[in-house]
Amino acid sequence: MTHLWRWLALGMVALTLAASAQTPAAPETVTLVFAGDTTLDDDAGALIAQGGDPLADFASLFAQADVRLANLECVVATGGSAGRKIYTFRAHPRVLPVLKKHLDGVTLANNHSGDFGREAFAEMLGHLQKAGLAQAGGGMNLSQAHTPWMVERRGLRIAILSYNEFLPRSFEAGHDAPGVAWSEDEQVVDDIRRARQVHRADLVIPFMHWGWENEHVANARQRQLARKMIEAGADAVIGGHPHVTQGIEHHQGKPIVYSVGNFVMKETDNEYQRQGWVLRLELDKQGVRALDTHVARIDMKGIPKRDPATASPCWQRGDAQIGNCLAGQRR
Repeated sequence: MTHLWRWLALGMVALTLAASAQTPAAPETVTLVFAGDTTLDDDAGALIAQGGDPLADFASLFAQADVRLANLECVVATGGSAGRKIYTFRAHPRVLPVLKKHLDGVTLANNHSGDFGREAFAEMLGHLQKAGLAQAGGGMNLSQAHTPWMVERRGLRIAILSYNEFLPRSFEAGHDAPGVAWSEDEQVVDDIRRARQVHRADLVIPFMHWGWENEHVANARQRQLARKMIEAGADAVIGGHPHVTQGIEHHQGKPIVYSVGNFVMKETDNEYQRQGWVLRLELDKQGVRALDTHVARIDMKGIPKRDPATASPCWQRGDAQIGNCLAGQRR
């Protein structure tokens, strides 16, 4: 009888172990935070020179994320000459330690990275590398500009791409000349596919500099290209440039954030330009599990402050519609 009970007990242990082995483990998740147009010359740059930090009010949000990035809407250099534009933005390299404190990298494909010419752009690439900041959308040549920034967290490989389609196109990288990645549909689709096939990405996220300034609704071009990118294999599409926030929707169950608006930006001319979103994505191997946005109120010096009292878009996989959340309801 003793042997029988021992045999039964061992059998129960074996069954328990087998059952637990068949129970799927909770999927690993990675949190990515993206802030919009960030210009660090003028008052923001002066604040940094005095020992201040224009990103300080969002420090805890960045610190809680696994991957942190922003669109760097200026060149960071001491050389070069200003182009013939209404606005040209150049920040001193002293701003980079502050960025490094909060961010892992930046997107560069926009209409201000080339404000001081290719020499200054190449200088910026060197400063970013020295500061330990990754970048997407720029390079010393065309091939580098279209190569994704690959970041891996908890075994999840994420490819980050960046494209500009707002003039001047003269900032585009050449075959052997530094510059940014320009948005051409066929090339963007090919880059997304190559990110998976060549760079072995689990997820692909393109950041787009597109649309028209001060328009609160995405235009037909944005919608057409966003859907094309999702259908090519992008897991989310995130945009900026209009200087105001635009709507969020999903296509094939994958989110499209047309514009997060400004983040650090002094050159604003209306109240809508002084409200942006800092976007947070929760990612797993199936794509975006959830997203929420955190409102940034930008003062007249271009410095953002968190506004937890204002509801802003949130969504999770399986939701039919994009909702709105207050700070206390966010994950």
